[in-house]
Amino acid sequence: MIQALKRYKWPYLFIMPFFLLFLIFQLIPNIFTVVISLTKWNAIAKPQYVGLKNYQLLFCDQMFWDATWNTFIYWLISGIIIIVLALFIGSLLTSKQLKIKKIYSTITFLPNVCAVISMAIIFKLFFDTNEGLFNSILVSVGIPKQEWITGASLSKIPVIFLYSWRNIPWYTMIIVSGLLNISPDFYEAAHVDGANTVQQFFKITLPSLSNVLFFCFITLTSDAWKIFNESYMLKGPSTSNISLFQYMYDSGFTIFKMGYASAIGVVLTVILLVVSIVQFIIRKRQGEV
Repeated sequence: MIQALKRYKWPYLFIMPFFLLFLIFQLIPNIFTVVISLTKWNAIAKPQYVGLKNYQLLFCDQMFWDATWNTFIYWLISGIIIIVLALFIGSLLTSKQLKIKKIYSTITFLPNVCAVISMAIIFKLFFDTNEGLFNSILVSVGIPKQEWITGASLSKIPVIFLYSWRNIPWYTMIIVSGLLNISPDFYEAAHVDGANTVQQFFKITLPSLSNVLFFCFITLTSDAWKIFNESYMLKGPSTSNISLFQYMYDSGFTIFKMGYASAIGVVLTVILLVVSIVQFIIRKRQGEV
């Protein structure tokens, strides 16, 4: 071991910053979170050890289950919308028929660089019950105004809309990079064999992008389960659209139940870990097939 360290000291030295940052900002905080989840602590007084009491309270907390369900809906619906539209837009941006691609690429990527809070305020105006843009459109075609944010039944839609709109450009860029790596020879050969555009898409494009799409899905899963800004700024009545990450924030920094908030963080980490493992198992089996 010592000889290996001496032999590869420069490579180890170059990768050392990553491990230091991981240790300081990931590993130690995660261990600290697990420890605090076993205590009752208001961030000021000395923590009191309570064992698994926070977890027992957590699984009996209806607000926790509402937040978990909302986050699951955000992940599922937003994931489908983002992947499908990113794939569609990416295909358009790499199409030979599209002119002035740089302009369209810039316009496509703009939502990703806009400040989330600023856009959330604008979207809140769009979904306003009385004077919002979307209700104005509905009224113009004879449909009554809808309570997008103030009503419990529709309050998830603005969150999904904003989250999808903000993330589509990033995943479009990833998919475009994958599309550019597909050899044109495949499409030329398929065209000679008489395959139409739809057949080329399902027989060449999608299989060639399988690894890229899997990466997008894994990244999107991790990001969607930590959704916060959108649900916080477009908060609906009661727990109608609260996310799990937002509930953890409120528990820790609004009512100062740090132990309870840490328990939520541990459960959230476990959920992400389980979902990621399931995705990798499915991907591995697909690869074997």
